[in-house]
Amino acid sequence: MNVLLISGLGPEYPNHSLLAGSTFEALTDPGRFPGRAGEISDLAALHAEVNGGRLPLLRPRKAASGIRAVSSVRLQHVEKDDETAAAPHLTTFTVRAILEAAGIDHDHFPSEGIWNGSPTDPSSGPYDVVLLSTTFIWDRATMAKAIAWVEERFPTATLVLGGQYSNLKFQQILDAHPFVRYVVRGDAEPALQPLLDALRRRESVAGIPNLVWRDQDTGRIRLTGIHYADLEALPSPAPSGRFPVIPYESMRGCPFTCKYCSFPAASPQWRYKSAEKIAGDFARYRDEHGAQYIKALDSTFTVPPTRLRALLPLLRNTGVAWEAYTRANSLRDRAVVDALGEAHCRALAIGFESMNDTTLTYMNKKVKAHANRTAFELLSGSPIHYFVSFIVGYPGESPELFEDTKSFLVNEYEGTFALYVFMLNDETMPVWQDAERFDLKVHDADGDAEHWTHTGMDSATARRLQLQTLREVRWKNDRAIQRTWQRDYELPLLPDRSAAENSVIEKLVDRLGMASADFPNPTTAAARRADLLGQLAPHGVTSVGAPGEGGVRAQAG
Repeated sequence: MNVLLISGLGPEYPNHSLLAGSTFEALTDPGRFPGRAGEISDLAALHAEVNGGRLPLLRPRKAASGIRAVSSVRLQHVEKDDETAAAPHLTTFTVRAILEAAGIDHDHFPSEGIWNGSPTDPSSGPYDVVLLSTTFIWDRATMAKAIAWVEERFPTATLVLGGQYSNLKFQQILDAHPFVRYVVRGDAEPALQPLLDALRRRESVAGIPNLVWRDQDTGRIRLTGIHYADLEALPSPAPSGRFPVIPYESMRGCPFTCKYCSFPAASPQWRYKSAEKIAGDFARYRDEHGAQYIKALDSTFTVPPTRLRALLPLLRNTGVAWEAYTRANSLRDRAVVDALGEAHCRALAIGFESMNDTTLTYMNKKVKAHANRTAFELLSGSPIHYFVSFIVGYPGESPELFEDTKSFLVNEYEGTFALYVFMLNDETMPVWQDAERFDLKVHDADGDAEHWTHTGMDSATARRLQLQTLREVRWKNDRAIQRTWQRDYELPLLPDRSAAENSVIEKLVDRLGMASADFPNPTTAAARRADLLGQLAPHGVTSVGAPGEGGVRAQAG
């Protein structure tokens, strides 16, 4: 049986639209913007002296479908062009491990090849079964494009979906796409190998857990019962080869009930590995696979607190750096942050969501604004890198309530962050319980809920507040850096500089690339860019024409 796994990132990231009108947008397709060649050249040609040579600042990521360590972590003994420097994302990593453990030969094709129009299609077909991950798909149009791509190339294959989007939208997908034969919902470990075995033997799948399919005789949707994998007993995925950076999963499900999140609906039973198993996995990845950095991708790695207290002393002995997601109220005092640092924690991602207690109560976040502020103050005084996300437009939130979040970002915040417009993209989100309370309405004909209204504001107002806030943060706060364009480039921008200097340079580059979007008047935008090139020059960063093209150094100041 020939099996093809298609998995990877989605066609774009949620905040990608914020680059509209910027030089970053123009840089991705200069042919669309012939009148902006000068500003594109200034940004694309930014270089600095690094280790005796000229290094471009904006270097497209070589392993765009892989994960990477936080930019402040320097990996050791990794060859410059070593493609294994970044392991696959968690979905690919986990599914390939399931297939390899079952002895199922398969090929892998990054889903980015669908979105980017890759000239290279999978070449080892024809395939009997195509496995398509939907983890990084979040709307009907993207789902339809992926299914059509598979059907056009492999019309005789059995298409099997799995992942977050199809876990929640299986009825909708099967109704709209007859080519989809099966959906694996929930954990893949109990279902995937038995399903492939049954397909190979042409046997019934009715006894296999975690499956949804359309009966070929009656057309009715059939479901089997849910079986949850025992994460403590199940061997953690092992990669083939050596990877300095490895993704990790220590739990499934989530103990919290934030009303903006449908994650618990996809995996209702919260399960987690013991501290001893996690530490053993980290040591095994270090010894057998060369891991220097673990990227824990759980919803909240720092709970339960009893596990965290047992885990941190064990991780001190592994010598492996790591990052994870946490909640603000897990970081209660300096002792906790110090213990995290001693255990080689290098970065934490936190969803503050709001700095207003009323909005946080609407969200059922079970965290107060003062806990967010405490976490921020503790982390900003520590060597641990942190990334914080915020939401504008949650049902019930008014512009007046959002003002607390905006003021915090503009006047106080320091570090990297993202501000998202509230997304109503799933029927299982608990926020629907409050639809009547907040007069929540969706106005999208396509069903993807991009346009909505509630008692506090509408989606257009939320997007306007998002843009206004980001523009003010960009130009008024020297210490806060919005993360959007950085996903496409290698970080740190200058590997031989300190984290502090890289932050200064990244902020200046952010302003330089966004000036055209933030200042519609071309003269004003040009003056801003000239000033920013002058501010970059003391760091040894200049915009220089490519060798042999007669380029000149474009400095200002």
